[in-house]
Amino acid sequence: MRHAKSSWDDPKLSDHARPLNPRGRAAAISMRKVLRDLGLAPDVILVSSARRTLQTLEALEPWDETPLIEPMDALYLATPEALFTVLNGVAETARSVMMIGHNPGMHDLAVALAGTLDPANAMMRHLAEGYPTGALAEFTVPGPWHSLSPGGARLVRFVAPRELPDHA
Repeated sequence: MRHAKSSWDDPKLSDHARPLNPRGRAAAISMRKVLRDLGLAPDVILVSSARRTLQTLEALEPWDETPLIEPMDALYLATPEALFTVLNGVAETARSVMMIGHNPGMHDLAVALAGTLDPANAMMRHLAEGYPTGALAEFTVPGPWHSLSPGGARLVRFVAPRELPDHA
């Protein structure tokens, strides 16, 4: 998941310290409902240490079952290669992992996970076009986390807050 829309109102804040804006907070709350409706409940949440990603996570809470949450400096503006390295280090006991980070890394990771983007597949075309703030890409991963590599997952869905009825 990419963090929700952030605020640029305070030019004195560092990029790392920028909070969500009101639209971003509302979008993240809408995505919480999407996660619940889809039955998505991660065992592990890897989240960038940036304020806007942590606030996105807060808006997704509470969870029915509390996941292991790991704020990570390494996810802040990370490259797709760095994101793969983090995912490869996930414990084998984790059935599902949610990562909350930043673009362009999250978009590049999602495209890499999907492998060859089939232009006939509308969802894959949608992913190829970009990864808006607050968007969620869900993948199935057939093998162990330590062997996850480009093309090693199947895109199940791609949802952006602006596509939801209450944000249209």
